[in-house]
Amino acid sequence: MKSYTIHLIRHGICEGNLEGRYIGRTQSPLAQEGIQALLELKRKGIYPEAKKYYASPCVRCVDTLKVLYPTADPEVILELAECDFGDWENKKAEELKNDPKFVAWMNGGQHEAPPNGESSVVFMQRVCAGFEMLVKNMMMTGDESAVLVTHGGVIMTILAAYGLPRAKMTDWMCGNGHGYSMRIDPMLWGHGMAAEVYQMLPIIEQGEKREYSVIDIAREAADRAYGQKEDGKTE
Repeated sequence: MKSYTIHLIRHGICEGNLEGRYIGRTQSPLAQEGIQALLELKRKGIYPEAKKYYASPCVRCVDTLKVLYPTADPEVILELAECDFGDWENKKAEELKNDPKFVAWMNGGQHEAPPNGESSVVFMQRVCAGFEMLVKNMMMTGDESAVLVTHGGVIMTILAAYGLPRAKMTDWMCGNGHGYSMRIDPMLWGHGMAAEVYQMLPIIEQGEKREYSVIDIAREAADRAYGQKEDGKTE
């Protein structure tokens, strides 16, 4: 039985990010600094090719995909857009710090929502519905691999909901231009909607320093549980 691979990549730095603003639905373009950083990551590492390319509807995601994959023709998935920050859109935390609703939302209130925006629960439900639709479509069409360029919060939500090893949302944080690869086995997905997270992106050549991640922690735990051979394989 074939498996399916999805490479999740966070968009590059946009102008709103540099200013510390809440940028959800605002079409904030990639900053020149963000473009240069993406090109440097591409030079130092490898972004896997795929059969299909997808992006959030936000211009910063579509443009990131075009920087990393110049010949790709991405399909937009509306459900995998950033959170709708409503009346807080394009504002800085400093401007909102005295708003009780903002304080409650920042303290992790799942049912708290920006005025005229989305709560964490609604955001999660939307993202999960979009991701499950993507997986279903891949299995129906037989496309074995896909690249999805989207937002940090979207990636964290997907991996917290479906990723193995299991980890909290905050454990799946990644920098701009970085991300993770997931391997979806139809049987495992059908029984428990779970997928193996097996590598970080971009793929850094052996010997290069990279960020320590939840994947490394899981591998170390497996080594301790099952032992490790001299060639690096578990017993």
